[in-house]
Amino acid sequence: MRKEVVLITGANGEIGHGLITHLAAQGNYEVIALDVQTLDDALKPLCLKFIQGDILDTMLLGRLVVEYEIRTIYHLASILSTKAEYNPETAHRINVEGTLNLLRLAVEQSQWQGRPVKFIYPSSIAAYRLPNLETKIAVGKVKEYNWLEPSTMYGCNKLYCEHLGRYYTRHYRQLAADHTTAIDFRCIRFPGLISAVTIPTGGTSDYGPEMLHHAAQDKPYPSFVRQDCRIPFMAMPDAVKSLLLLTAAPRQNLKHVVYNVTSFSLSAIEFRDWVLKYFPNGNISFEPDEKRQAIVDSWPADLDDSAARRDWGWSPDYDVERSFSEYLVPNI
Repeated sequence: MRKEVVLITGANGEIGHGLITHLAAQGNYEVIALDVQTLDDALKPLCLKFIQGDILDTMLLGRLVVEYEIRTIYHLASILSTKAEYNPETAHRINVEGTLNLLRLAVEQSQWQGRPVKFIYPSSIAAYRLPNLETKIAVGKVKEYNWLEPSTMYGCNKLYCEHLGRYYTRHYRQLAADHTTAIDFRCIRFPGLISAVTIPTGGTSDYGPEMLHHAAQDKPYPSFVRQDCRIPFMAMPDAVKSLLLLTAAPRQNLKHVVYNVTSFSLSAIEFRDWVLKYFPNGNISFEPDEKRQAIVDSWPADLDDSAARRDWGWSPDYDVERSFSEYLVPNI
């Protein structure tokens, strides 16, 4: 007898840690965790099963189709922005072909179950590109449908997968006589995410979290961006909250496939000042890397998340002060 489960890919990453913990606490879901790295020991008891494997392994995904009734897929696995620039073809394979494999799995599951499978997909501010700092300052909060010409492989991958999800939800096999909606694709474009539990792993927005983790460990940190560099951020509990809220939202309430969410916007010097408030001996300097700086400069200074607030009741629990005082500093 097949078991009804939630599948989480990239389960050992930053978002996966928080998501598995929250789903386990709710007690309504059996979780299958999938990652190329072994899962943290603390998370294993919270999952029905952990599978160490690759989302490019179609044989593995085929076995999942047969063995489990997967109602929701949280597809978190990806190669992040900085690493993707060093290996763009590999990033494309994992970020795009891997996503396509999961979409196929969802279609097969839908055919087994006779109902759409929810496919929850985290995207990124890397999907945007503003042409210069003057424009970035002038436009302020950016809406979901503006400035979508990314300059990184990661951003291109994310934007394309958003379009794939939209296609699979609204137009998949649209000319076929038996055309039905197989997938309920729901996507969130995240700002820079800050976790107290996991160490940053190659995101271009990670200069903020890296300041914090280095200061907590008494290690010097040379920031690769300028002091005035500004992007939006969010504490990890709010990222998990947004995914769960969007998952639970009635389909008829959702006017869009892709939604922005955000919490607070900080310049790099402001981020450093918050870190030093709690770790006054922190040694944080600014040594901008011209190429990485250019990427961050192309991302919005802030996001317009009014659609998420209107359609599914989004609002962050953690502003900058609460993020540091109640979540980041105590846990680190």
